[in-house]
Amino acid sequence: MIFGSDGLNVVYFEDYKLAQSIGIIALIYILFSGGLDTKWQKVKPIVIPGILLSTVGVLLSAVTVGLFAMLILNISLVEGILLGAIVSSTDAAAVFSVLRSKAVAFKYRLRELIEFESGTNDPMAIFLTIGLIQYIITPSMTGWDFALLFVQQMFIGLIAGLLFGKLITWLINHANLGYDGLYPVLALTFVPLIYSITDLFGGSGFLAVYLAGLVMGNSIFVHQKSLMNFFDGIGWLMQISMFIVLGLLVFPTEIVGIAWKGLVIALILIFIGRPLSVFIGTMFTGIKTRAKLMVSWVGLRGAVPIILATFPLVHQLEQAEYLFAIVFFIVVTSVIIQGTTIPVVARFLKVGMPEKEKTRYPIELDPTIDTKAALKEVIITQGDATIGRQILELGLPDNVLITLINRKGKFIVPRGTTEIQVNDKLLILSEKKDVSEIRRLVKSGGVS
Repeated sequence: MIFGSDGLNVVYFEDYKLAQSIGIIALIYILFSGGLDTKWQKVKPIVIPGILLSTVGVLLSAVTVGLFAMLILNISLVEGILLGAIVSSTDAAAVFSVLRSKAVAFKYRLRELIEFESGTNDPMAIFLTIGLIQYIITPSMTGWDFALLFVQQMFIGLIAGLLFGKLITWLINHANLGYDGLYPVLALTFVPLIYSITDLFGGSGFLAVYLAGLVMGNSIFVHQKSLMNFFDGIGWLMQISMFIVLGLLVFPTEIVGIAWKGLVIALILIFIGRPLSVFIGTMFTGIKTRAKLMVSWVGLRGAVPIILATFPLVHQLEQAEYLFAIVFFIVVTSVIIQGTTIPVVARFLKVGMPEKEKTRYPIELDPTIDTKAALKEVIITQGDATIGRQILELGLPDNVLITLINRKGKFIVPRGTTEIQVNDKLLILSEKKDVSEIRRLVKSGGVS
């Protein structure tokens, strides 16, 4: 905003078509990165409430905001629901950035629920936005046509995502590129390819790239650690890029007049629309009230609403610039009010807990297709039978190796005579199928 035409006038940018193209590219990489980071075993117990939040919850949120927007902004109900759909997507990356900076974690599998909802509600918000624009510009379109379009988009997107996820994992594992630096380049090209082909066949390319990332992230592939870190960085780069585009597209002098209306709609979404969608969407899931309140509060808006706000502009809808200005207020208000108070609200609702510090070891295991081994950390706590015993006394199997010991932040290369102390963190190399047994063995004092 400072460098834009209403500021220092360094950059004049009003190309909404280009902004939308940049936004779509950014969005598919954000979604793929989100899928890649989602661990199925962790989210499996909360899949049903997660899907309800990302479908029914998004719809309820869009309709609630739409009703209020119709009354406050003096626009039609369809235009109001379109505004609600644009801002109905949440941003987990922003939430966990705040939590990490404050060293706060969640109880009750809330982290997994928020992550899964954030990844899966983007395709729904995108479909509603595009579908409602189609409905507005195509007078002959009926509600039945809208429903069929939804089924078609989601079904083709689902199948394409699962198939492409398996395919790209196989290709990365079997591509003998010769140079490690080429693997991120190869993986980078898959994302727009998946989106384009799925979209060509009438499916949701956004859902497809998320599911492809989910399938790949829960498979074993070469250079796994480096590729995961690479796409995490790409995801953040795309988020930053879209906020820069938002700043350049906004003309502050033109939106001062509707500032109070934008603020009111933002507060309605935060305090009415989002909580209503969460409580109704998870009505029969058994989730605790305090957990629902926390999920309601972490409905942070990020890059996705900015991208979706360019769609009405590109299609030259009558209220497009008006809606874009309102979206600006909603995103900024969400970041300022919710983003700065998440740790406080977590403590107030008693759903927060100290985040466990993740140890960064100087070695890591680079998996291959047939990797059966795993490096796992075992923390020795007060009362464990292992305390005071030497490693050779544990009688661990020959295929199990304690590779490093993290003792008060210092790494020790262990010997057979190394004595284990309380709070030691042991980095153990063993076969994956034996991890649980080895963990139990180590903490119980070894083979008797």
